[in-house]
Amino acid sequence: MFDKVLIANRGAIACRIQRTLRRMKIAAVAVYSEADKHSLHVTSADESVCLGAAPSAESYLRQDGLIDAARATGARFMIGC
Repeated sequence: MFDKVLIANRGAIACRIQRTLRRMKIAAVAVYSEADKHSLHVTSADESVCLGAAPSAESYLRQDGLIDAARATGARFMIGC
């Protein structure tokens, strides 16, 4: 079993996943762009990692950044929708 999950999504979906993980006693890691740093999915996560600038091509769509974030936080599983 794993104890930490990186959520490669944002908004309401990420918040729902976080709530479920919390009930399961699994830590949630949020990823975000600079424009989303004050978003609910970021502030309610156990940990968060900035992926880069606001354009998706410079943050959320960079697979290498997502993998680096998972490694840096020790997340053993990644959820993306």
